[in-house]
Amino acid sequence: MTSAPPQTPAAASTGPVAPTAPVWTAGRVWLLVALGAIALSLIPTGLFRTDVVNGGGLPQLGRFARASLTPDLSAEFLAIAGQATVTTLFYAVCGTTLSVALGLVGGVLMSAVWWQAVFPQRRRPFGQVLRLGLAVPRAIHELIWGLFFVNIFGLDPLVAILGIAVPYGAIVAKVFADLLDETPRQPLQALLNSGVAPLPALLYTLLPQAFLDLLSYSFYRFECSIRSAAVLGIIGAGGLGYEIFLSLQSLRYEQLWTLFYALFALNGSVDVISALLRQRLDSPTRMDLNLKRQRSARAGVSSAALSGQPGTPASLGASRSPAWERRTRGAWGLGHALLTTLRERLWQALPAIALLLIVILIPVSFRWVGADYSKLWSPRTATLLGDVVRLATPIRITAADGAQLLQLSLQTLAMSVLAIALASVGGILLAFPAAYTFFLPGGLFSGTRESRMQRAIAWAGFIATRLVLLVCRAIPAPIWALVALFVFFPGILPGAIALGLHNLGILGRLKAEVIENLDQRPLLALQAQGAPAPSVFLYGVLPLTLTRFLAYSLYRWEVCMRETVIVGLVGAGGLGRLLTEQLSSFDYRGLVVSLGCFILLTFGVDAVSGAARRSLR
Repeated sequence: MTSAPPQTPAAASTGPVAPTAPVWTAGRVWLLVALGAIALSLIPTGLFRTDVVNGGGLPQLGRFARASLTPDLSAEFLAIAGQATVTTLFYAVCGTTLSVALGLVGGVLMSAVWWQAVFPQRRRPFGQVLRLGLAVPRAIHELIWGLFFVNIFGLDPLVAILGIAVPYGAIVAKVFADLLDETPRQPLQALLNSGVAPLPALLYTLLPQAFLDLLSYSFYRFECSIRSAAVLGIIGAGGLGYEIFLSLQSLRYEQLWTLFYALFALNGSVDVISALLRQRLDSPTRMDLNLKRQRSARAGVSSAALSGQPGTPASLGASRSPAWERRTRGAWGLGHALLTTLRERLWQALPAIALLLIVILIPVSFRWVGADYSKLWSPRTATLLGDVVRLATPIRITAADGAQLLQLSLQTLAMSVLAIALASVGGILLAFPAAYTFFLPGGLFSGTRESRMQRAIAWAGFIATRLVLLVCRAIPAPIWALVALFVFFPGILPGAIALGLHNLGILGRLKAEVIENLDQRPLLALQAQGAPAPSVFLYGVLPLTLTRFLAYSLYRWEVCMRETVIVGLVGAGGLGRLLTEQLSSFDYRGLVVSLGCFILLTFGVDAVSGAARRSLR
């Protein structure tokens, strides 16, 4: 029997060595990849070779900015702006209705759980085939669909409705399918094992469980439809986008800002109503990106906030102090009590009111728009589609075409990378002051005894940040591109700035909602232990939010890639400019090749973004 070798005193005292953490984690690798992509994307902008700033456009930019203080408020133009606002709203309602209907059917047929219920013992490739087929319309921006439908249907309201419904229907189908697949299946299996048919079993089990998530995403898609309706107006579909483009072309900046304010009011109203309804239904997040919410884990930031966050209707149930009881005596107190009761009843009745508005608004919108749906099955449409197919084939690609497509593809990719980098950083910086749970009275980082001046500053910062985010996301990206072209020469830089500003407003609002829905208990525990505010932020807030922030940024990168088309329409470069030229000249052969290249590029970004999101979970 051999004896073990003697241990040295140092080895005996040291004990087992703890495993060291790996240096190259997935997060660090993706961070290096992102930094490298941003650095490489700066090369095509010309920042290191040529002058990209057009100093001669600064006076024009100043005139544009000064006009914001003197909008055209004449009765005649206000009537035009009002009618354009209603048209944009009704386009969005019609497009969203059709896209949600298509998305619900497509989502069920794309989901793995549906085919598992229908064919439990067989292979189920049908959902994957449909998912792959719907990826093509999802990858093509609604502006390209609109330009295509203009060539088929002419300047008919049907162009705007289908331009929203076709790509959004494919997007909604994918999201709905993912939501259904992630819903717990035990109730469904119980009904199937009891002999219930798959469709009734799905309607009684999965759909009720996923209803709030489906509803929240539908409201988010409606907000996107309003922005898309404004963009489609640029190609002549009517509405605010059309009037904005006309005013900008004729340099009537006072009229332009009147239309901007109408667009801000429309987007802001929909945002507020949607947020209130989702809050009432206990579904405060617009989109979850496949990250499970923990509604029951959400806690208030203080004892007062436990009964309602500042500025939210939930605060109606807050405990009433003796001072409040004294104020309620007398006539003023009676009026205040009646107002509070009315607000509480409106808050409780909000879902019923919203349902009534939806039931009224949908048929009114379809009637107001007055689209000629007979064109969908008319012989002329079939003839035109046949002409398009004939003109698009056979496909020929020369070496020069391949070189041009490669160059424009790299420019498009660089534009999307720079845009999402700008939007991500700006969105994070603005998300915290835009969240009502941080700096407002009663928030996490508010003082216990704040002066009136401090409270006023907190509210002013909150409102100003929300307005900045609203302005950024409400103005369409092509309009931002035209403004950027005042001071920059044409190229991918003004396109990246335009897309960055537009998506900054969207990402800032989404990230602010992530902050507002945080589980506050770990943060309160840190504060109770005496941790200063910077430590609570670094060790509590950032670890809870950073993963969600990155997931939203990666998701919007996919959208930025699609949106490079719309800034190319106004001369910002990339594949969008080439696609617009080919559509305008009826070069369908070249259009098919360019679209194929753009779709492959979109799929590549989708794959990289999906891999990065999965590694960050």
